[in-house]
Amino acid sequence: MSVPTQAKSTIISRGPLDPAEARWTRLVKTTYTDPLGVERTWESGERQTRPANCEIDGVGIVTILTKSTGPELLLQKQYRPPIDKVVIEIPAGLIDAGETPEQCAVRELKEETGYVGVAEQTSPIMYNDPGFCNTNLNMVHVRVDMTLPENQNPKPELEDNEFIECFSVPMASLFAETQRLEQEGYAIDARVGTLAEGIELAKKLKL
Repeated sequence: MSVPTQAKSTIISRGPLDPAEARWTRLVKTTYTDPLGVERTWESGERQTRPANCEIDGVGIVTILTKSTGPELLLQKQYRPPIDKVVIEIPAGLIDAGETPEQCAVRELKEETGYVGVAEQTSPIMYNDPGFCNTNLNMVHVRVDMTLPENQNPKPELEDNEFIECFSVPMASLFAETQRLEQEGYAIDARVGTLAEGIELAKKLKL
């Protein structure tokens, strides 16, 4: 098994987080009654970064690169400390105050990948893991015109704590590629896996 290129990050320690130190998230205890009137409690996580009067935390960006060999999906490799693995992801990011999901997607795509695109379609609000946390997002489809000069040699504008490697995969073989990447030691983000599953279902059902 080959070693992912971004596996150079190393966990130093792991332990409980003092709520006073928490900058991005907090634990929440919810007390509620079920349909039978029984009082129950639920433990969950909650982001503290969502702007006021905003319905979402961020966006996921479905970026299709049209090439002579066919459409390819733009993906990223990024180390994620919670699972101590390099993850195969689509570009994504948190929304800023006053932004629309479409504006956020175009901005984040430029910052993380260097590509300049146009938002074309936005999904309903999606919840990543509603049994555990309230984090949600819109998936935004962004079209990248590969003939534009600014997209010939895209240069990301990464922050000093971002280590992102971009690559693209043919849409037709996305499912097989996720299997191959997992065998190489990478983790597959659920959004990438869901896109791959959807493409496979469309093939089988001839949609």
